[in-house]
Parts: sequence; C-alpha cells; structure tokens
Amino acid sequence: MGKKAYKGDETTGFQSPAQDHVEGVPNLFDYLDLTRPQRYAVRVRGNGLRSRGIYEGDILVVSTDIEPSSGKICVAFVHGDVVLATLSQNEGRWWIEPSDQAPLPLSEDVEIWAVISALIRTDI
Repeated sequence: MGKKAYKGDETTGFQSPAQDHVEGVPNLFDYLDLTRPQRYAVRVRGNGLRSRGIYEGDILVVSTDIEPSSGKICVAFVHGDVVLATLSQNEGRWWIEPSDQAPLPLSEDVEIWAVISALIRTDI
C-alpha cells in the first residue's frame, strides 16, 4: 500500500471552522527556488554563528549570485578553508567577520563564495 501525502486539509473528527482557509503543503524545493543553478543547499558544521541563530546541522540555502550587503551572512574561503562569516563594509572595502577570528579584508586569500538566502532547521 502506497503512502498518501498529507494535504493540510484532511483531518479526523469535527470539521474545523478554518478549513476553508487551509493551504496545501508547500513544496520547499520550489519555494526556495533550488532549481536555479546559482543556488545550493549546504549543511552547517560547528556552532560558530550560534549568536546569529545558526546551529550545527542546520541547512543553509546559499546563492552565488546575490550581491553582498553589510550584515548578511556569507560562505567564504579563507586561505582555502570554508567559513561562515558576517559581511561588513568599511571605507569602501569589504570585510568578513568569522566568529572565531578577527575581521579579515577581502583579498586573494579571502573571498566570498555565496550569501545565505534561507535557513532550514530539521531539529528543533
């Protein structure tokens, strides 16, 4: 017997007064636009950005085509290592602020790969 997908409007018991306003289950793949070639889902390792609400095991949807803006979280390469960092701009120069290092200016050894566009948490 195959599984039947829950559609959000199927309940047991009495009919809910809100039944006419129930939406179907959203398709997260479409909602997060994961078909775009510049958009990727990556899993977080480590708790360096807990202060920003990003925890180990979270899934980040990142976009390589989003323009950086100050205060956004990015995935950056620092001397070949992948890090999550907060972006900032000071006197016309871009910086990344990893949680475990001093701020670093963008350079040949420090580059932004993608900007975080969404967060998915599977464990709450």
